[in-house]
Amino acid sequence: MTTATPLHTPRAPLRIGTRGSPLALAQAHETRDRLGAAHPHLAEPGAIEIVVIKTTGDRILDRTLAEAGGKGLFTKEIEDALIAGEIDLAVHSMKDVPTALPDGLGITCLLPREDPRDAWFSRSGADLMDLPADAVVGTASLRRQAQILARRPDLKVVPLRGNVQTRMRKLAEGEVDATLLALAGLRRLALADRVTAVLEPEVMLPAVAQGAIGIETRLDDAVTNALLAPLNCAETALRVTAERGVLTALDGSCRTPIAALARVLPDGGMELEAMALSPDGRTIVTTRRRFPAAEALTAGLDAGQELKSRLPAGIFTVA
Repeated sequence: MTTATPLHTPRAPLRIGTRGSPLALAQAHETRDRLGAAHPHLAEPGAIEIVVIKTTGDRILDRTLAEAGGKGLFTKEIEDALIAGEIDLAVHSMKDVPTALPDGLGITCLLPREDPRDAWFSRSGADLMDLPADAVVGTASLRRQAQILARRPDLKVVPLRGNVQTRMRKLAEGEVDATLLALAGLRRLALADRVTAVLEPEVMLPAVAQGAIGIETRLDDAVTNALLAPLNCAETALRVTAERGVLTALDGSCRTPIAALARVLPDGGMELEAMALSPDGRTIVTTRRRFPAAEALTAGLDAGQELKSRLPAGIFTVA
């Protein structure tokens, strides 16, 4: 009887590319651990190497992503390394991934999605509706800014950049009165116990694909793609496909306040809610629909096109 040769060995480790923030590393480690559980030879010491790559988004901390150029700031250098063969796969927070990927690359695996909701933090313990007028809320997200101002136009929203730990430190130091973070990231960092409140989608509709970890590979790398196949979560893939369809139709980026959340229903169908807003929160356009799971992409594109057709001209222009 012959023994199958492992697809990757310590002499040629499987290389995972990632940003270097604590959350990005936690996501890379989760990917590594899932690979090791699915393929015992990858659980051996040295079988997987984590390669930290600093992105433009990590270097630019003095302005918002919208001002700096958008979503691709967190993926370009990692994708360059993937194209060059310096890594075998890239691990991303899917909410940071542009809808258009470089030729030859694809999101070939999605891990099971964490809770997509936003978490609210305030120094006083007050929730969004109880903050005093003129309180300062820090966020670098136009989506969060717009939805906050839609409910509380009397608050002041200021840019707040940095990783999870940095933003929580700035809150503790009094730089802002409140801030918001993705609950999924806090759970992956074991920090969810610090949350003041979890914001339901009715209050704060999440970012497209928030809470989902996507793995990007070279489409022609059959070996790596075969290793990842057992890790792919079909339900997450359906939900992310529908939500990113909205983003594609709206040509969305960090410059555009867009939110969407898809769910798989008990009967196997799907539901999608999508929203586009003006940055000041004064204009809100929403849509909701149900559809068969097989139509996830079509439904997402259609929802995005509907929003686009109903938007006033210049809605995404920041004054």
